[in-house]
Amino acid sequence: MSIQKINMTKKKRGRTTRSKQVQTKKAPWTYYISIVILALGIVGGIFGEEFLDIIPEEIEPRPLFIPLEGENTAQIVVPAIDQEGNGVPTNLAVTVKDGTGKTLVDIDGLLFWTDTQNSIRMAKLVAQEQTNLDLDQYDIIYKIDAQASLIGGESAGAALTIATIAALENKQLREDVVITGTVNHDGTIGPIGGVLEKAKAAKDIGSKKILVPLLQSREVAYEEQEHCETFGIMEWCTVERIPRAVNLKEESGIEVVEVSTIQEALDHFYIV
Repeated sequence: MSIQKINMTKKKRGRTTRSKQVQTKKAPWTYYISIVILALGIVGGIFGEEFLDIIPEEIEPRPLFIPLEGENTAQIVVPAIDQEGNGVPTNLAVTVKDGTGKTLVDIDGLLFWTDTQNSIRMAKLVAQEQTNLDLDQYDIIYKIDAQASLIGGESAGAALTIATIAALENKQLREDVVITGTVNHDGTIGPIGGVLEKAKAAKDIGSKKILVPLLQSREVAYEEQEHCETFGIMEWCTVERIPRAVNLKEESGIEVVEVSTIQEALDHFYIV
């Protein structure tokens, strides 16, 4: 009996030893990851946005300053509309030099509209985004020589931007290409009016191609016609506006290309 008790005691001790070995076995690595995630969740719940603020955000590249060797000048012709509704060419030159961020405007024969000032401001904004250059380190001079006494500046926004970028990058622009359209803060090109007259003006100065905003290679022209009816001894006449679809290329005799962004327009202007 004593021998059996001794054997049973040994077996029990063996079981006890094995169970202790199982309990001291290391936990898998996923267990520790779960603990860390749970802890982060608790801390984030307690501190809220203050905890998230310690996470570093992606750092945007700062604008660059590349010293220029003297001055860079880019020239472009802008088709415009005068007071009588006729298309006229406007010569635009943009000169860039090292400076302190000044913007100078030299306008000859043109009343300086507020929308022209806004177009210049937007042109500088988009040019800085496109070139990644710090325009606070440059002085930019805009010289506008117009044959019209009064022209709105919105439709010159795209041309102002193109010339500003070309001057900053010291690139030459093709002389046989012109552009008309407003410019938005994100570099997209907005619609304008009088596209047919501007296309004809571009053709008259020898341009081979005009860039226009999207969906403006065709437009609707309205022709006025007098219509009269007789009522007894009286005649009643009215002026009616008859719509007519206009294909700019056929009407102006110049190639018309639609563009949606400044970057797309640059591909037509830069001399490769």
